[in-house]
Amino acid sequence: MRAVVFRDSGTPVAVEQVDLLAPGPEEVEVLIAAAGVCHSDVHVRQGDWDLPVPLVMGHEGSGTISAVGPGVTDLKVGDHVVLSWVAPCGRCRNCRAGREVRCEVAAGTVALGGTLNDGTTRLRQGGQPVHHYLGTSAFAERAIVPMTGAIKVRDDAPLEAISIIGCAIATGVGAVRNTAQVPSGATVAVIGCGGVGLSIVQGARLAGASQIIAIDVRQDKTDLALRVGATTAVVVTPGEDVVATVREILPDGVDFAFDAIGKKEVTEQCIRLLDIGGSAVVVGIPRAGTTATFEPQTLVDLDQRIIGSNYGGIRPARDIPWLVDQYMAGELLVDELISARLPLEDAENSMNLLASGAALRQLLIPTLHPSTKAE
Repeated sequence: MRAVVFRDSGTPVAVEQVDLLAPGPEEVEVLIAAAGVCHSDVHVRQGDWDLPVPLVMGHEGSGTISAVGPGVTDLKVGDHVVLSWVAPCGRCRNCRAGREVRCEVAAGTVALGGTLNDGTTRLRQGGQPVHHYLGTSAFAERAIVPMTGAIKVRDDAPLEAISIIGCAIATGVGAVRNTAQVPSGATVAVIGCGGVGLSIVQGARLAGASQIIAIDVRQDKTDLALRVGATTAVVVTPGEDVVATVREILPDGVDFAFDAIGKKEVTEQCIRLLDIGGSAVVVGIPRAGTTATFEPQTLVDLDQRIIGSNYGGIRPARDIPWLVDQYMAGELLVDELISARLPLEDAENSMNLLASGAALRQLLIPTLHPSTKAE
């Protein structure tokens, strides 16, 4: 099959021929309909994280089940699925406690080792192993994933659009609903209006937040934030004091400030934006080794919190179908977040465009999927 392969940060990614083995026990093969390009892919491309190579990129996608391995009972060929880059093992203490995003297998073996849940890979090139990215590797015509990483959804939902629900939207909405548990009437600030930031805005709207301030350096992104639920949009220039600007709107600060970018400066701004009892929620992922500073005395005196949110704290089998239902009901805007549909060969350019801030969610569309051929 054709797949986008990453080898090192000094070499552009390229579409190469890769062999895909049959699914093993409790695994399924997915014919990819679309894969979203995420900032996490940009981090991989830039060499920000220490990952085994070569690897097939991509972790956000959708498709149809094309084969099932031994022991798979809840999925069948033809099912429509959204991929979850956390495929819970179901057996570790965190999975048993319902904290599936903290699955010890997904966090260790899969994320760091470039394998599937059993510690091995289904990808080969010249007989040699090729690694999976986050147990998914969606920048390809097909993917083998653990059965818990293929979430069955309703058949009438358009596969291309819902491909971004498995990462950007689940991460953003989940950060509001699950991690921060934003109550109705709360005030919210979101710094960064990319795919995740706009999903945080939508999560805050669904939660009934009274004020939602969306902040970005680009006018087009803040305009879109207003369309999807922000009550106030703030365009800032690089180096501008975001805190002073927001406090002109809400002098006491906000109840919840979300860092949807993952930069030291943004995390620190979120902390300084808080009202008494407020929470700064770090959703964007920075480069490894990045540190931020805050004043512990202020945090204690004002009863404030700094919270990390991994994958929106979701339970994939529960939350992803619910998000698809919200989209189909018109409560969750998804199509508005998609800025382009591109072939796999445009993976390098799409990541460069995303890194520049000039794009939202771009979809890579393999040519194998029947829905693409019909177009």
